[in-house]
Amino acid sequence: MILFPNAKINLGLYITKKRPDGFHNLETCFVHVPWADLLEITESESFTFTSSGLAIEGPVTKNLCFRAYESLKADYKIPPVHIHLHKVIPMGAGLGGGSSDASFTLKGLRDLFKLPLTDADLLPYAAQLGSDCAFFLNPQAQIGTGRGEVLEPVDLNLSGKYLVLIYPNFGISTQEAFAGIKPKKAPIKIKQVISQPPQTWKEALSNDFEGSLFPTYPQLAQIKTELYDLGAMYAAMSGSGSTLFGLFDQEIEIPTSWKAYPHWQGFIP
Repeated sequence: MILFPNAKINLGLYITKKRPDGFHNLETCFVHVPWADLLEITESESFTFTSSGLAIEGPVTKNLCFRAYESLKADYKIPPVHIHLHKVIPMGAGLGGGSSDASFTLKGLRDLFKLPLTDADLLPYAAQLGSDCAFFLNPQAQIGTGRGEVLEPVDLNLSGKYLVLIYPNFGISTQEAFAGIKPKKAPIKIKQVISQPPQTWKEALSNDFEGSLFPTYPQLAQIKTELYDLGAMYAAMSGSGSTLFGLFDQEIEIPTSWKAYPHWQGFIP
């Protein structure tokens, strides 16, 4: 079985409260992006995991695909599998690639072994794996609150808009990103803002991480400025960074200075 775990971007991201469990409450809008990894799951005599593409660091026991397999195996008698992940989505990029890999592993195992589970039934498993894993079980854009696992589908149509994502060849850890954050009440309701045309979002919709990370990484601020200079109707950092994205009405020519960076561009389906 072959699946294509896709990335996401965040439209607005506000960190609203530090929780007793050490996590943070937030408010954001998650949107699917067709920049994808490739995930293959096949039956095997013993569990094995291999990868290609971008290097994946750390022991396999910490890999989210392995943890997804273990979580389902604890409740269902599924046989061993071989998982191969061709990693395309950069890590530490604010694109949710690892979370997407985990959720697609859950869906792939369910379908491969015909487990009696709906996408809704998989939500508790996804929530245990990561704060934004549950988002990838629903193809619709969603408002995320709580740690990001409390989701509300939202009517958002960006079909036909041209999207550019620029990853500046370095990741930002979650720990580093949150170190500079001072939680505060969200200044607006994201759902209300995104109900308006994207051309109106520039002054109304922001990402709290930009305020703490742009001074440390001025190249991120520079890329955002360049996206607007190229005609973006809206540009921002995705998640806790470090990827910047811009929404355009039509295809643009990627500047020479960006061509050394991993990037994705295309029309949103």
